[in-house]
Amino acid sequence: MSNQSITYLVAISAGVFGLAAYVGLILVPAWQSYSRVWERLAASFLTLYVLAAFVVLGVGGGLAVVWFWDRIQG
Repeated sequence: MSNQSITYLVAISAGVFGLAAYVGLILVPAWQSYSRVWERLAASFLTLYVLAAFVVLGVGGGLAVVWFWDRIQG
């Protein structure tokens, strides 16, 4: 298995597990917190902001590692 294949495998696995965690830990509890359909849909829509915040934090953390890699490795 090449290095590129391993990188793709890790990225896809992280994406799948991250999406599963989002659904199981954020979306499902938000959906179950309300009884009316429009409230459930609104809560589900608002969880997208939480997902976006997690994505921004993840990308920022990854960029920080790339930026400071020479100091971390050092």
